[in-house]
Order: sequence, then C-alpha cells, then structure tokens
Amino acid sequence: MADKNNDVNNDSIEEKMLNDHGIKPTANRIIIVNALASEHSPVSMTALERQLHTIDKSGIFRTLMLFKAHHLVHAFEDGEGQVEYELCTSHGVDEDEDMHVHFYCESCHRTFCFYGTPIPSVDIPCGYEMDSINYMIKGLCPDCARKKALRG
Repeated sequence: MADKNNDVNNDSIEEKMLNDHGIKPTANRIIIVNALASEHSPVSMTALERQLHTIDKSGIFRTLMLFKAHHLVHAFEDGEGQVEYELCTSHGVDEDEDMHVHFYCESCHRTFCFYGTPIPSVDIPCGYEMDSINYMIKGLCPDCARKKALRG
C-alpha cells in the first residue's frame, strides 16, 4: 500500500517551475515546459509545433506569451528574423534574471547562449521605459570557422 504522505508536494520539476512563476500547471503547460527544458539551445515556435503534435499552434503561442509575461521564458529574434524561446533561470515573476548574450552562426544557423556574458548596461533617454533587451552577436561558431579554414 502506498504511503499518501510521500505523495504530498510530489510535484514534478515542471510543475514547480510553473508554480514558482505564478502560472497554474495544466497538462499543456507542463508539456511545453518539458519540451523547452529538453532543448540544449533556444527553439522557435515552428520547432515546438513539429515536436508537440498534441497541442495546436494557437495553444503553443498563447502558452509562450503567458510564460514570457511571467518571466518563465525569454524571447529574442534570431539572426534570420524568427523569434526563439528559452527557459529562464529566473526565480520569480518580477523580472528576468537570466538576460544574456546570444550568438547566431551565419553558416549553420544555430543560436548559442553565452550565459556567462551579461548584456551590457544601456542608458536610455529620460522618459523611456525599457521592457527588454536583445543582444545578438552574429558570426561563425567554432565548428563552422574550422570548416571554413580547412576549405581555405
């Protein structure tokens, strides 16, 4: 016989992440958080659609916008004009503590996160209120730079 006390507060990691950000855990939200967590780099909505056959495009989009509003994900434009999403390591709903530089490889079209490289501070004119900032570096990743050097 199972011990009911062991089931108390036995939420999944995904449910805890949602709760920590003030988002009610639903089946679709848990699936989308899990999909984002399984990625090793930022992912586009198109890629999420291909991965998540049980959730329609509008459901994925609404969920991503909810996650963004609660600082569970941050969104940025990649080097080709497409928006990519990734989970934040922030610990609450007040702000995204995980803003960092992204690098877009113009050869293999992958986006890399430079977690140890914070976005530089930007002074904006009086009266403007900054909501977010996107810092994207474009160039060649080490693999593509090596291949280019070998081609000569």
